[in-house]
Parts: sequence; C-alpha cells; structure tokens
Amino acid sequence: MRKGDPKITDYSLKNGVIVTADKDPGVGAVQVQGNKLGPSGSGVAMDLGGVSFVYPALINTHDHMRGNYLPRVGPKPGTFYLTWLPWDNDLKASEAFMERSKILPEDIYFFSAYKNLFSGVTTVHDHFPQSFNRGILPTLPVRAILNYGLAHEASSYDLKWGDGIEVEHKRAVANNWPFITHLSEGFDDESMGGVETLERLGVLDNHCLLVHGIGFSDEDIRKVARAGASISWCPASNMFMFNVTCKIRKLLQAGVNVTIGTDSTHTGSCNLLVEIRFARELYRKLYGEDLPGKRIFEMITCNAARAFWLEDSLGSLDEGKLADILVLKAQKDDPYENLVSASMADIELLTMDGKPIYGELRFIELLGGSLPQGYTRITVNNRPMFIVGDPASLYRMAREKVGFKKLLDFLPFEPEVY
Repeated sequence: MRKGDPKITDYSLKNGVIVTADKDPGVGAVQVQGNKLGPSGSGVAMDLGGVSFVYPALINTHDHMRGNYLPRVGPKPGTFYLTWLPWDNDLKASEAFMERSKILPEDIYFFSAYKNLFSGVTTVHDHFPQSFNRGILPTLPVRAILNYGLAHEASSYDLKWGDGIEVEHKRAVANNWPFITHLSEGFDDESMGGVETLERLGVLDNHCLLVHGIGFSDEDIRKVARAGASISWCPASNMFMFNVTCKIRKLLQAGVNVTIGTDSTHTGSCNLLVEIRFARELYRKLYGEDLPGKRIFEMITCNAARAFWLEDSLGSLDEGKLADILVLKAQKDDPYENLVSASMADIELLTMDGKPIYGELRFIELLGGSLPQGYTRITVNNRPMFIVGDPASLYRMAREKVGFKKLLDFLPFEPEVY
C-alpha cells in the first residue's frame, strides 16, 4: 500500500454476476480481505442488485507511458511504413511532439496511468527500460509492472535499451519475470528475421512476451508456439502504421498465448476498451467470422497475467489473488459481450489491491463513508465519481502549458465540471 493510502477494511460485493476464468458466470459475491480476495466476507457489504457484472480488472500488456498524447502521428496519406524507425523520425518532427514536450514527462506518465484506469485497467507494462521509469512507476495510481527483462527490438538499429537481449533474458528467467521486446514490427530483412535472432541467441522461450509480430511467417508462428512465448497484439497501431496486423487467426489456432496492448495513443487506440472493439471488428473484416467475446476477455485478463508471469496473483477472481476488481453496468445479457462493447461511461467501480481507486459515489462507503485524503471528485457522463489522485488539476495544468483547451480522448471528463 502506498504512503497516504486509506486503510482498507474487509468488504464484499454481493449479488453481482461474477465473471472469471475457468468458471461459468453466475450471480454471487466477491469477498475482499485486505488487499486480496478472501474466502468469506465481513465488514461493509455492497449489494449490486443483480444488475452489474463483476470482472477481474483488466491488464494492458503494451503501452508507451511516456508517449500517450494526441493527435496520432503516422505516414503520409496513401502510404505506410516499412519499419517503426521512420515513424519515430516523423513523431519527433511533428507538432504533436513539440506540443507534448511542453508538459513534463512525469505528468505524461500520470496521464497514461489515467488513460488505463478510465478503461478498467489496473496493470500495465510501460515499454521503457527501468532506468527511465523506476522512479515514477511506483507513484502512479495504477500498477505499472516493475519487474521485467527488456529489449527495444532485436535489430541492429533498435534503441539499445537495457543491458542487451541475452543479459536481460537471463535476468528475467532467474527472477520468473517476463522478457519483453518488440519483434517483427516491420518488413525489412532484420524485422522479418526477429524470431530467428532470438532463436540464435538461445532466448526464445516461455518468458518471452513478443510485441506486434506483424512480420511473422507461418514457421515463425510454429516456433513461437513451441517455445510457449506470448504475443501482445496491438491491432489499431499496426493498421495505422503498416496497414496490416499479425496473423492473429493462425496464432490462435497454433495455441499461442495472445494478449492485447494499446501501444501509445500517438499510433494506437485511446484506451484498452476501444482497442478490443477495434480488434474484434478487424478480425471480422479479415476472416469473415467472429472473435468470441470470451476469448477477448481471456486475452485481457488471465492470458495477460500469464504473459507477465503474474498468474498466481492476477487475472482472475480466485481466492488468494490480489483484489483487482472491475464492476461494469449490465448493458447486455451476455457478460462477455457486455465487456467487449463497454465504454468508459459503463464503469461503476474499479479496485486495485482491494482499494477502490475509481467509482460511483455510492461506493464511498468502502472508503469509510467519506472521501479520504488523496481522492477527488469528477463528473463522467453526468455521474459524480470519486477517483484517486487529482486528474482534473493535471488536465488543467496541461491546458495551461500548451495554451489552449486541449482535448484528450482518454480522459472522459471536463476538468471545470464537478
């Protein structure tokens, strides 16, 4: 628990439709004891009235938390990139980058944390080396994982983050961490040979979380599946930059552990809820068939926890795991369809480590009956909400820095409205 956090007492959320991995959804209750899900409830009991769905909080396996800003920056109309590198050059020469540079990197990190929080995400990976982010990540209102091995990419022109692929991978294996790298994000010879590079270095295994994979061959997919590696699928960013995404149906048919990431808002969706809707629509367009809502649910919960090597503590609502809970309005009868069609306006409550970090005011009872220090109020879709931290002040500050009323689509409120 972070310094200054309110003391969390035991509580339960009862009479909700419980949706978790490996169990059929059904009306029931979740019990919170301290920061974990417990076997029995005591303390405050909140009745959800049978009209809310209760899920594990969502997990975003790929974000660039130093770079979440708008608008998107991409290729010239009618063209697409061959690799990520010309995009990086275009970004750094763009007006959006110059505008973003007026805001402190630490504040961009907080914007990124709220981007995730407002879409039901409590756990996210920031694809930057710990030398960049280890000071800021523990201060954020969501859980940005700190323990991972990292390479920017497996190419001669990558950004040389970390201590090198082999050292970073060895460290990940020794500590039961993921080893995370972009791979095959492009179509030059080096990008297309990414899997072979990891294989040659002896690091292609089940610790690998490989981001993008748009250049994978069928043989690459077989190798990734045999190794037990995971994939972070970022379809919106892929289509925007390259007009193609990974061979997602073949990856799923091969049994690869597929997760979903947003990438930064400079190329990807504004948040994970938008990303999963895009992913489903794209799958239908590509293959003429549906990507089941249950499978998407698994990608952003239990699959993602497995990819992060955190499946003992996250990804489902099982007793003993961390009490990361997402409560959504029941807009559809099917719980999986309800999730994949949800918007930011549908979130009723979000908890992390048992602590309510965002929710409707009726849930203040879980915080002791009044708004604790370190929380503020905002209005989302005409609903008064409590939230940890002060995103309204952050939003106002950014507008002052850039000199106009900047709109950021991942923030679902106006800071002047309370």
